[in-house]
Parts: sequence; structure tokens; C-alpha cells
Amino acid sequence: MVGTPLSCLAEAKKPRHVVLAVGTSVLNVGYPMVTLPLSLGYWTEEGYDVDVQPVGSSLQAIQLLVAGNADFVQANASAIIQSAVTNKLPVRVVMANGVTDWSIAVPVDSKIRTIADLRGRTIGVFSVVSAGVSLLQHSLKQQGITVESAGISFLPLGLGAPPVQAMRRGQVDALIYWAPGVASFRNAGLELREIVPAEWRTYPDYSLGTLQRSISSDPDKVVAIARGIAKATVYALANPECAVRLHWRRFPDTKPSGVDDETAMRMDLNTINAQLSTLADGFRLNGGRQWGATDPAGLARLQNFLNEAGIINGSLPADSYLTAIPNFYDRVNDFDAEKIRAAARTCEVAQ
Repeated sequence: MVGTPLSCLAEAKKPRHVVLAVGTSVLNVGYPMVTLPLSLGYWTEEGYDVDVQPVGSSLQAIQLLVAGNADFVQANASAIIQSAVTNKLPVRVVMANGVTDWSIAVPVDSKIRTIADLRGRTIGVFSVVSAGVSLLQHSLKQQGITVESAGISFLPLGLGAPPVQAMRRGQVDALIYWAPGVASFRNAGLELREIVPAEWRTYPDYSLGTLQRSISSDPDKVVAIARGIAKATVYALANPECAVRLHWRRFPDTKPSGVDDETAMRMDLNTINAQLSTLADGFRLNGGRQWGATDPAGLARLQNFLNEAGIINGSLPADSYLTAIPNFYDRVNDFDAEKIRAAARTCEVAQ
């Protein structure tokens, strides 16, 4: 019997390199579904060395994917649909993670209670073409109101200190931002109340995506990457504080600076809990049985909204956005969720 050379065994066990481009500028604690698999070794167990890269916007992430510089993206579902409909790109939703988490944030004592109360008001936004603006315009239209007829104006503020300063100075009456953004405003000291039109959280949003050719050529890899994200989501929901500590260990530069540990934890718990609420709602929106399951009806609703908002012009069958891998969600969920929750509760992880 001839033995297998050790060099061949080592090569066989070498993790395969994968690039996951994330539609964000900074991998802060608000992205546990793609950072925790690194800390907990979930992807390594599957045989993959995953390089998670923050690359800017969701559309920028998709551009890298199409150019062959990334294998997967974590991006807004609207960007995936837009790429497929407008640019005819074969981008698919591997797994839906969360729901649309934009909200209208107002001071706790504000008289603004509904979107109709925004008449004559100035609203701070990340940019005038951000998704929150389109969502508000669509909701107003359903009530027979336009931004122009209501006298609503938008003030582009970006992120960070400017929105907080604008609210404190009375330059804006409300802020329309995504959940981690609103959490950051609270961390900066603003006392806010959120208004969320009911239909907003019926739209799927942040999703894992890839190209059809990757699905066709290596479906096992697609399952493995999705399973790591599913396991990380279960872990983070079971113990958000542990998830924060693990994030700080792996990404120490993201820990809030200039404050004590208790304050830093409070701030980052605000951020991660905002994201976890979105992930939990996404789980319920897609049936509440399997992590990552994607209901085509949700994608159809989102596609209709994008058409009505004038963001896209045209539609594809909703199920054409999915992977079509046989037994895909069963395979993604082939792990012991209770075992993961138990490990999370004790913050059990190799030191």
C-alpha cells in the first residue's frame, strides 16, 4: 500500500479562499451575520477562508461581484433586483437576512406622530436619493400626498455628527435613516421616537447574493457560506453582549473610544440590537421556520415598490431571483441551533 504524501494531505485540507464584499463602509458591530462566522470559525469548519471586505454601497459590492473580484455580496435586496432588471445581471438572492429597517426618527416630545404630520417640515437624510426618501414618497403617495404639495424639504447630512448637530440646532424636524444609523444618533445623546409606516418592514432588504454561475458551478460552497451566516445569526440573537465582545476581539479598532467599557458596551448594544431586530423580523417575514429562507412574495412586493417609485422599469418573475438549489434551505439549516444558543449563553468560544 502506498501512503499519501503529507504535502497532498495538507493541500487537501487547505481552506478555499472566498471574498465576501459587504455593502458598507465600516464593519462595525452591526454586521454580526458576516463578522461572527470569522470569530466563531463557522466558515473554517466548512473548509473556507472567507475575506470579508467592506466596500461602500450595495451597488459597489455588486460591481465587484460581476467583475470577478468577489464571490458573494451582502447587499440590499433592492440593489440586487435593480441589477437584474435594469442591467440584466444574473445576480441571485442566496438568503434573505433582514427587512427594510428605515424609520422616521423624531424627538421624543415632537408633535409629529404620523407621516401626515410631516407637512411643512424639514427632514434630514443621508442623501436626497437614499432609499428612505423613496420610501417616504411612496407612503405619502398612498395617502394622496406628494412631497411638493406637503411642503416637505430634505436636507442631505450624510452620517456621523452632522445629523445629530442638525437635530440639536433645530435645523431639521426629523431624520430618515436605517436602524444602525438611528442607533448611532441615540449613542450620541439624542432622545428619539421612531415612526415606521407598516408596509416598510414587509420588504426584504439586506441579503446574501451571488452570481448564477457560482450557484451552478459550486452549489456546496453557496450552502456552506449561507450556513455560516445562519449559525452566526442564531448565536448573536441568543447573546448580543457576547457577540459585541467577540467583535471587539477580532476588530479592536471598532470599539467605541474615549468612553469606559460600560458605556462602550451600551453604545454597541444599541447598534447590534437594532440590526438583530431587523434580522428577527426578516426570519418571521420569510416563514419563521428556516434561517435564510426567502419568500418570493416579499421580493415581488419590493419589486412592485421599486417600479412605483420609478427606481426600475420592468419586472422579473420573483422566484427567478432565488438560487433554485435543491433542498437549499434544508441544507443551510442542517445544524443544531439549540447547541449554538447554549454556547452563546455561556459565551463559549475558544480563547
